[in-house]
Parts: sequence; C-alpha cells; structure tokens
Amino acid sequence: MGWMAKRRLRTGPTAAVSAKPDPAELLRIVQLADPDARADGGDILAADTRIHAAVEAEPELVGGELETVWALRVAAEGPLPFDYFDRYLAEGIAFRLGGLAVCRGEVSDPSDEGVQRGAAVILPVRPADEELAELLEAEPGEDDAFEGTGFRAVVVPLKTRPPAVRDLLPFATELTAVELRGDDLEKVGALALSLAEGLQGIAVDRWCFRIDAPGDLL
Repeated sequence: MGWMAKRRLRTGPTAAVSAKPDPAELLRIVQLADPDARADGGDILAADTRIHAAVEAEPELVGGELETVWALRVAAEGPLPFDYFDRYLAEGIAFRLGGLAVCRGEVSDPSDEGVQRGAAVILPVRPADEELAELLEAEPGEDDAFEGTGFRAVVVPLKTRPPAVRDLLPFATELTAVELRGDDLEKVGALALSLAEGLQGIAVDRWCFRIDAPGDLL
C-alpha cells in the first residue's frame, strides 16, 4: 500500500489488527456499540459513523508493532451521539480483535494493563441509595460513591445517550450510570451484569460496548 493510502487511513480513528476480520463477526462486535448497526456494502454504518472495510496497510501505520496490518478506518458521517464516539468505536473494535488503535497519528493498545478499565451499568432511572447499597453490598459514602470489597462504584447522571442503550430510551426518565472500577476486572464484570439484571439496566465497558459476560472486560 502506498504513501497516499496510508495518509487516507490517518484521517480518522483506526483499528489496526493482524488478520483480516470476518465481516459477520465484525458486524456482531459493532452491534454491541450500536444494535442498529448494519452492513453497507463492505462497510458498516453505526450511528452516523462509517467503519470502512478492512484494507491491508504497511506496518509503519502502527510503528512496526504488528508485522501484518489490516486497518479499519472510522469516519463520522453526521453528528456523533457523544464526543469521541468514533474513537471509542476504533478502540473497542481493536480491543475485541486483539489489535491496536491509531488516532491522530498516536498508536495505543486498548488492552494495556496500565490503562484504567472497568464497566458501567446504565439505568433508566436513578436508584435509591438504599437499593443500590443492598445490591452492591456496600455502604454509601460521599459524592455518590460506594466502597465495596475490591471495587468502587460511583453514581453519575448521564448526559449523553450511547447507542448501546437504545432499548432503555422508550421509558427512561433519567439515564444514570453506575461506574465500577476495581483491580479484578472479571469480578467487576460479574458485578456489572448482576447490577444490570437487578435494576433492569445495561452493562457496558469503557468504550460503551455492551458486555454479555465478565470475561468481555479482559
């Protein structure tokens, strides 16, 4: 691939992976971020954002970190549902395919253990502190925080509406996120899924992709 092609790839956030992804599997992954995502030829459309079909690129795109590079460029075609949604798409795709993300010429590894990761449970209404304390088995503290055994939970109002939670919107009155952090990501994931079930919410990762199992955070 020539210099001009590499320049085009760098015009938007890009997921760089070592093997060409299966289109059906890629669509399944993107639908975790937007259930309404659909194929459009070789591309995928998700919330006014286009994930371009994978093209082979030179290793220089990721600083030589991968010997073989297949690049999936993400480009906004309309108003993003929230800030950095295109970047989150690229990073979330790269994470699930074991690749790297490229944004504004900078290469990052979404699975880097040095990057704080966790989960959030998005709820249609803000739960009462007593109900949340019982489900978390933790006492409420200051600033809407709950300190549990090996985890910390913080309740925050959600001003944005990630596409992943569209199922909540018909009856949502006050979207609220319970952000969960902890060193044991599998435990955090299990807690997020349990909380989502108990409060009729949706569990997502740091890129606003839905999670279905605790291991989805690893």
